[in-house]
Amino acid sequence: MFRKFPKSVGITALLLSLAASSALSQEVTPSAPAEPKLPSIVVTEAVTKPLVDRVIATGTIKPVEEIYVQPLVEGLSIKTLNADVGDEVKADSVLATLNDDALLLEKSQLEANRAKAEAALAQYKAQVIEAQANLDDATRQRDRTKRLSQNGTSTVSQLEQAEALVEVRQAQLNAAKQAVAVGESDIKVVDAQIEDVDLKLARTGVKTPVAGVVSLRNAKVGAIASGTGNPLFTIIKDGAIELVADLSETDIQKIKVGQKAIVTIAGGRTKIEGKVRLVSPTVDSTTRLGSVHIVVDDESGARAGMYASADIIVTETNALALPLSAVTTDRNGSTARKVEDNVVKQVKIETGIQDGGFVEVVSGLEAGDMVVAKAGAFVRDGDKIAPVPAEPSTISN
Repeated sequence: MFRKFPKSVGITALLLSLAASSALSQEVTPSAPAEPKLPSIVVTEAVTKPLVDRVIATGTIKPVEEIYVQPLVEGLSIKTLNADVGDEVKADSVLATLNDDALLLEKSQLEANRAKAEAALAQYKAQVIEAQANLDDATRQRDRTKRLSQNGTSTVSQLEQAEALVEVRQAQLNAAKQAVAVGESDIKVVDAQIEDVDLKLARTGVKTPVAGVVSLRNAKVGAIASGTGNPLFTIIKDGAIELVADLSETDIQKIKVGQKAIVTIAGGRTKIEGKVRLVSPTVDSTTRLGSVHIVVDDESGARAGMYASADIIVTETNALALPLSAVTTDRNGSTARKVEDNVVKQVKIETGIQDGGFVEVVSGLEAGDMVVAKAGAFVRDGDKIAPVPAEPSTISN
């Protein structure tokens, strides 16, 4: 005898059977293998571009040469001042005048002494004339006495007296001539003293020996001028200023006289063109620094005492270059990861000058070669990648 089951139970059993068959067919039929996805790596191109090898230097603006203006006459008070700080002055300009009253008085006294010496000299010359006449008369008397003595008319004693008188008159003439020489010497001494006073009078005008700009004035009206104290004026010769910067012993080897430099004053944006004037021949044994002097245009607005920096241009060239981020450097040299047919290949390169975020590639790559833009990317030699060209803004500048 058969049991009858509800129709709903039969339909359910049929659905379960079909589901089991479908699952079994899926387990038996293998799925197709998916292709591996390549990592996307940013790459950049080796290109030829202008590069500048430069050395950065910082220091202080200073005068190229400072001139101290001192009085050449001691002990005189300052009468007037003709220049102040910031004034441009020409060579031999009178910056100050000294009181000359004492010198004028001294000169008048010396001129009186000279007149007195001239009068004395005139007397000495008259004495020479008188002594010469006396000598001539004594000589004639001696000659006459000598002739009389030969004839027996004059005695030996008279002849000796005549000869002694000649000697006396000769001595008197010599003394008179010496007095004339002394008188002439006295006049020369007074003349020299007058010339000295005239020189001092001329020097009461305190002059600058060079043209330039007054950077300091210590002179004050009424003060006693002295050549041993602080200078009355300090002059920046020709207004020339320069940046004096200290460089390391490595950088200073690259610097040569005449190299161009771009100077920037601290806090300013204006670029001032300069030129290397002097490179120190020595390096400090303690700090290992040497000084470099860069002349700056005085029309630039720079002032002595300002702090400034300079880019000293060592070399300018067009060369193959890569961003610094694309180069790995270690004790064994420099390398880059070149990309050929989407495959990474590590290549050894020789680098040259650096300019900002770029470095010169001397050898190892050619223009147009693609390399991994970031040396720290997680790729190895032989890896396959999906290259992504770098955006200009992502490359170091």
